[in-house]
Parts: sequence; C-alpha cells; structure tokens
Amino acid sequence: MAEPALRVAFTNIPSRLWAGGHNYQRNLFEVLNRYRPGAIAPVLFAGAKDDAAEVAAYARIPGVQVVQSPVFDRAGSKLFSALTLGLDKPAIALFRDCNIDMVFESARFFGWRLPLPAIAWFPDFQHRLLPHLFSNAAYWRREFGFRVQIASGRHIMLSSASALGDLRKFYPAMTKGVSVVRFATAPPSDLLSADPVDVILQYDLPQPYFYLPNQFWRHKNHELVVDALDLVKRRGLDIVVAASGSTYDPREPDYFESVMRQVKDRGLVSNFRHLGMIPLNHVYSLLRASAALINPSRCEGWSTTVEEAKAFGVPMLLSDLDVHREQTGGAAQYFGVDDAQALADHILNVAQSARALVVRELQPDLEDRVCAFVADFVGLATDVMRGARTR
Repeated sequence: MAEPALRVAFTNIPSRLWAGGHNYQRNLFEVLNRYRPGAIAPVLFAGAKDDAAEVAAYARIPGVQVVQSPVFDRAGSKLFSALTLGLDKPAIALFRDCNIDMVFESARFFGWRLPLPAIAWFPDFQHRLLPHLFSNAAYWRREFGFRVQIASGRHIMLSSASALGDLRKFYPAMTKGVSVVRFATAPPSDLLSADPVDVILQYDLPQPYFYLPNQFWRHKNHELVVDALDLVKRRGLDIVVAASGSTYDPREPDYFESVMRQVKDRGLVSNFRHLGMIPLNHVYSLLRASAALINPSRCEGWSTTVEEAKAFGVPMLLSDLDVHREQTGGAAQYFGVDDAQALADHILNVAQSARALVVRELQPDLEDRVCAFVADFVGLATDVMRGARTR
C-alpha cells in the first residue's frame, strides 16, 4: 500500500515583502502536484490579513490546503515566545489541528522545542556578505535566527553550491544536516495564455527592450543599470529597460524614490521605465519577448528571475556572481557588480544584433530539470521524516 502523503506546513510569503520567495513556494506547489502527486501535501498557513488574491491563487493549486488565521499575522510578535519558551504555542496548536507531519521554516522560527521534524530554508547569506546594507538590529535578528535554527537541529536546505560554501565559511561547526536542492521553475499553462504582443502594447514598450523584474532593494543594484543606460545614451542610442516589481523595502523605504530621481536627473525617463507590480502572466509575457533579462544583483541564493529566463531560453545579462555562473553553466554574459561600462557594452551588443520580435517557448530540457528539483525536494523531506521516526 502506498505511503500517505506527508503533510508539510509552509508559511505564506507575501509577494510585496519578497517576490522571489513567494514565487518559489507557488512554483514548488505546482510542480509537486504535476510530477509527484500524493508524495507531499502542502498546507499553507497564511495570516487573516494576507492578500486575498494571492491566498486564493494558492488554494486553486490541486493538492494544496490553505489555512488562514490571525496566528500568522505579525510573525515578529511570536518570535519572543519561540525563543524564550522554545515554542510558538498558537502555531503548534494549529499544526496539530491540521495533522501536520513536518514544518518547512522560511523566515519564521517556531521554537527549539518544536515537536515536529523541520527543514529550514536558508535562501542566501546576504547579511554576512553585504552587512553594510543592514541596520545593527536587522543584522543580528537575521544572524540570531540562523544560529538558533542550526542549534535547534533543523535540517538546513540551501539552493546552491555557492550558498553551501558560504555556510561552511560563516558557520564552520555546521557539518551535518545540510542539503542543496537547486530549484527549477515550470510556469503553468494558465500563466502563459496572455498574448505577449498585447502585453507589450499595453505597456507601450518598443522593440527591442530589456527586462529587469527585480524588487527595488539596494542589493538588487538597479543603479548600475541606470549608469549603463546613461553610457548607452551618451553614444546616441535610446535603449529601454522595463523594470517591474515591488518598491517596498522596510530597511530603506526611500530607495525606489532615490533611483527614480537619478533617472529623472539624468534624462533617462523614457529609457528606464518602471511598470509597477504587474500580474505574473504579464511578467512571463514580457520576459519571453525581451531582448534579454538583466539581473545586476550583488547577492543571490539561486535567482528566480534567472531560472524563469532559463525556462524560455531568454538571453541573460548577469552580474558576475559565483551563483549566477553555477545557475547558468556559463551560458550568459556577465559583468562586474560595479562595472557599468561592461553592462553598457553587453546591452549595445544585444540591441544591435536583435532581430524582429521573438516570443520564446518553454525549452525542451526544462522538464528534466524540474523533475530533478521535485525528486530532490521529496527525497529530502522523506529522509528527514524517516530520520525523525527512527529517533
């Protein structure tokens, strides 16, 4: 008789706060249902105040159960009891009511006395690599969170070998209970139904245009793109970069306005266009028809936008990070995180060789990569559960 599905608790990640994490979980649920139905039953715990449309989108994925409760509003207020008493009692009570077998922790700690096996996902080590971007309080909140999850015996999941190297560097005592699970994305057909030509017309974009779908956080390095566009314009060429994504960063609320001030002051309003928070089907449309994806980030764990570009075979202009080279296998054009001239040269080369509008389709090797991701994730969850039962 087949084993019953593992009921795994996930915490909702609002896209406004972290679009990459939100899309990661949504994609994970989609591909688990598509390629390993019945292996894992995701149970998403969302706050009562979380965005209704986002929560409803999760609920439409077959095999996903959504539980909304005020217990999952204002997660920070529950951290004190999780640390001092060792248990986030209200959350654990809900887990028990929902017959949860395992917990997937992402940016929320449920206590060192958690009576369920848990996997803690560390997406990156940005606070250690770019500490100047964090206030002292924010740095130690994140650092202490990582340390307490390690000390509590969580199995740590990483998304890249690059992140594994960082873990070994910053937490050398952590030698066991670590796995690398490289994710791959497979957009569902309903998100590919929009006509890219119509979407391009809706946003009044020219041909060719470049696409930058990153949230406006300082480490995402939008300013380098503005610098590169300035260099391109000085050569007499008008190139458009379309940017989309949230403008909200609690660490630096004025960052978006400062970038757009630079755009205006340098006469680049028609070249650097912010489209706002746009529907995911529009994101895929603009990506598929773009001359290239640009990701100038100073730090990544395993970029969701790069993974989406790979899914369609979109050319990529990427900052020269180890993880970007690992993720693309060298199949991109790279530039230093402070090298606006190199990025400008790449933009010019792509723009000058761009053909008429090309709408790219999903790549033939995508299914193999997604199947490998699903197999690794299910294998990890099964191993952690088996180990907990043995103990």
